[in-house]
Amino acid sequence: MKRIGWKISTLAAALLVILAIAQPTRLKAQAAPPAGTASIHGHILNPAGLPITKGEVRLTTDRSSDAKDRKYPYKFPIDQDGNYKGTGIVAGTYVVFVFQDDKSLDFNESVPIAKDEDKLLDFDMSRAEYISKMSPEDRKALEEYKKKNAEVVAGNAKIQNLNALLTQARADNKAGNYDSAITAMKQATETKPDEGILWVTLGDAQLGSGETAAKAAKAAGTSPTDPAILQKYTDAAASYKKAADLNAASKKPNPETAGVAYNQLGQAEARLGDAKASSDAYEQAAKAQPEKAGMYFFNEAATLYNSGKLTEAGAAADKAIAADPKKADAYYIKGQALIPQATVDPKTQKIVAPPGCVEAYQEYLELAPDGPHAADVKGILEGIGAPIKSTFKAGKK
Repeated sequence: MKRIGWKISTLAAALLVILAIAQPTRLKAQAAPPAGTASIHGHILNPAGLPITKGEVRLTTDRSSDAKDRKYPYKFPIDQDGNYKGTGIVAGTYVVFVFQDDKSLDFNESVPIAKDEDKLLDFDMSRAEYISKMSPEDRKALEEYKKKNAEVVAGNAKIQNLNALLTQARADNKAGNYDSAITAMKQATETKPDEGILWVTLGDAQLGSGETAAKAAKAAGTSPTDPAILQKYTDAAASYKKAADLNAASKKPNPETAGVAYNQLGQAEARLGDAKASSDAYEQAAKAQPEKAGMYFFNEAATLYNSGKLTEAGAAADKAIAADPKKADAYYIKGQALIPQATVDPKTQKIVAPPGCVEAYQEYLELAPDGPHAADVKGILEGIGAPIKSTFKAGKK
């Protein structure tokens, strides 16, 4: 009997299925297989060791005709998991092929199937025998694919680890476990030093650690500006700057990352006593996210106010009001920043508030008649003899 030369297909065809989108197998009602027939099933792997998810398995006993004229009495589809199965096969010895897009990928030349047997026949194209028959070009392409795939797998694992560290650090920051967050984010930034959001989270942990240390120092009666505490703020500022610089240098800078980084940098610089650097940072935050300028300018005003820098806080409050005229607390800060400049009229001995002060307090009451500072503001206005508008309405309780 003439021996037929079964040709192994190219790697390109074998790997094509890797990129194919898996489609759900259509289920059809199947009639019971004829009595006395056999069945077959198995799993199919391509040269890269991945399941083939497209194609069919064909069986034939036709060994004499040309490939193009060969008849295949049995054809069974390969499912999305790389499995196939078929029934109703008459007992015999078959050549079993794996086909994809009418191209033969692999075959088994002599497969005996007995009556009533459920034949298991797997195809593993990553076997050495199969690989050895591939062309040098195909083998090179396979190795390059394996290398790339390994890099992708390693990259995904790295990203998953970074995400886990980031999630844990954010939870630790929220819970006040700043040392733990610092440890996690230092590991993360060492692993991927070019990711801005990691530096933001590290900065948050360092800033939180500084705030905690400063609070403890005040409670203990020691200096909150101890060099060790200031170093925490310095580290936080450096991390925020790193985040902002990395984001700015990226192909697609993220406005939100920039806004958050500069906003937090403003806080750190204020803790270090550098009012100008703090204001510059908040300006950058507002520039990065104009739609949130009111919030960033208010944060600037509040940070400077809490640091006792009233003149700078008043200027920032003006910017916050210009960006968001409905921000009640910005008017309060403006009034508080101006009231120390009040003088006493030598003739009337009445207190004279500086320009804009009374108006700021009155606008606060207009916007927040039941606000947390409402009682204090009314007391100040009464104390300086300024009118309190009678149009205020109590808020809903």
